[in-house]
Amino acid sequence: MKHPINILERYWNYTSFRPFQEEIIQSIIDGKDTFALLPTGGGKSICFQIPALVKDGICIVISPLVALMKNQVDVLQKKNIKAMALTSGITYNELDILLDNCVYGNYKFLYISPERLQQDIVKQRIKQMNVNLIAVDEAHCISQWGNDFRPAYKNIDILRELHPQTNIVALTASATADVIKDTIKELDFINPSIFKQSFYRKNLAYMTFHEEDKLYRLVTILKKYNTSSIIYVRSRKETVNIHEFLSNKGFLSMFYHGGLSNLEKENRLNDWLNNNFQIMVATNAFGMGIDKPDVKTVIHLNLPDSIESYFQEAGRAGRNGDKAFAVILKNKNDEIVVKDQFLNVLPSTSYIKTVYKKLSNYFQISYGEGELQTFAFKFNTFCKTYKFNSVLAYNALQVLERTGIINLNKQFKNKTKIKFLISNNSLFKYLEINKNLNTIIKTILRTYGGLFEQETKINTSLIAEKANVSEIHLINNLIKLSNEKIITLSHSNTDAEITYIEPREDDKTINRVSKIIEQQIKLKHKQINAVLNYINNNTTCKSKQLLAYFGDSKIENCGICSVCIKSNYKTENINAIKKEIIKHLENGDLNSRAIINLSYSSEKSTLNAIQELLENNNIIITTKNTYRLAHTR
Repeated sequence: MKHPINILERYWNYTSFRPFQEEIIQSIIDGKDTFALLPTGGGKSICFQIPALVKDGICIVISPLVALMKNQVDVLQKKNIKAMALTSGITYNELDILLDNCVYGNYKFLYISPERLQQDIVKQRIKQMNVNLIAVDEAHCISQWGNDFRPAYKNIDILRELHPQTNIVALTASATADVIKDTIKELDFINPSIFKQSFYRKNLAYMTFHEEDKLYRLVTILKKYNTSSIIYVRSRKETVNIHEFLSNKGFLSMFYHGGLSNLEKENRLNDWLNNNFQIMVATNAFGMGIDKPDVKTVIHLNLPDSIESYFQEAGRAGRNGDKAFAVILKNKNDEIVVKDQFLNVLPSTSYIKTVYKKLSNYFQISYGEGELQTFAFKFNTFCKTYKFNSVLAYNALQVLERTGIINLNKQFKNKTKIKFLISNNSLFKYLEINKNLNTIIKTILRTYGGLFEQETKINTSLIAEKANVSEIHLINNLIKLSNEKIITLSHSNTDAEITYIEPREDDKTINRVSKIIEQQIKLKHKQINAVLNYINNNTTCKSKQLLAYFGDSKIENCGICSVCIKSNYKTENINAIKKEIIKHLENGDLNSRAIINLSYSSEKSTLNAIQELLENNNIIITTKNTYRLAHTR
């Protein structure tokens, strides 16, 4: 057998392993069931890829996300390692050929979703393969208490039946003690090797600041740390707005969200990795392949939906070991917003039953029928027909998909897309000649931002309603605008396809998964409350709070988070505050508001220190009502 370090050097150009990697790899090579909990950036994929390369045969990798599978397969293929992923949209004949290649073509890795394990052809071919390892990525998805629980992960036990002698490695960067215990039970591990790397990051300062003017503090931070940064926001529109705001302030930034094309995503990621611009403003879609060691600040302008997701996103800062900052900027409105976004839109079991019944009626499926039938689906029409709140109905459909009742084609999220090809001035000249389009175009412009900069998804039903025209009339006019090169237009008559996984049984169907639904509602409430407790707890070290959430027993204060620093300043005298103010003013003039925001001391103490500096002629007031060091006059 090849030695792991030789494989590491040959394919990854590293001469040593990161903490726990070598021990995990050896456990897998020794044939033991293995659980590996490594923080974001801990190098989880190498832990199963190297053992698979050491042994003869193929490694089956279970992964929840198509994009994640494609990303890892691309990386392996660039190293001339034979790997493939069975993604959606593959025909039966294509699937047949790909699986044959895995059986006879010396492939080393086959990436599949847990849902694929329900297909007979997949199970039959996997049984014929020489499987040397089963790797379960994002293993917390198998636990009902895990972030992003997916019932389909319970299909993994099929692999135990097909290859009872093959060991399994479960990997995750996000698991509480309960989730670890549940995952080991669900995967039927016997006497497993468990590796848990401490989540403690001694170089990462977790900061939480209450700010009525978040943008002002954002600019202050980015000026102070003029190097690579990530800013996380909640919506696609907000990525564009913040990017434009920062650009107007002279920063080099770009935005990133799930609505961009794959090419746009790749180009923007590469430009950021190569330091062609400083700041990436992104939604949580900016997650994979983010292994940039010199990220100085990760700033959340909106509250995350869980401590698990926050910890992963914050953990992208400071991977080079230098001091870095994970900052949450909050204000009194955030608690209301986060509850509206994540709690008030959770569909109840009874609501899901109603949506399921109406969906079956919409497709005219009789009781006991519909299994494996696929139907074209227009979401907006469905909601309008039954007067459903679109957000609640969408979340109900997601629950039906996650619990294996239906399959929702991912094109469901793709609405009509447009982008204006001419300038704002040229557009209004065009409207002077084509006055009949005036209402439609102005309605679109007032409803959506960024239409001149990027292709933007629009809700044609909503626009038609606002403009008081029929949806058909609106679409015909969009086609006209496209033909005249005023806009680009991407439009489909169907929003989605829905496949019924099992026959229609109404209440009986939902009752079978009702416990899971109720448990997931409780979990989401627990996660949001944990986030709110974290941002509002200003007495316990921030690092200790995060570690406690994941069951880490480290008890020392970090000394560098917002709580620890503020606590340290309370014991210092006014001379320390004066030194701090002088240090800030060495970078340029500041008004009192800016000095207070930069200081970790109380506003009263900071103002007293400013007054003493003025009285001692250490600083002066400029004509612009800012403070300046006296010796720089």
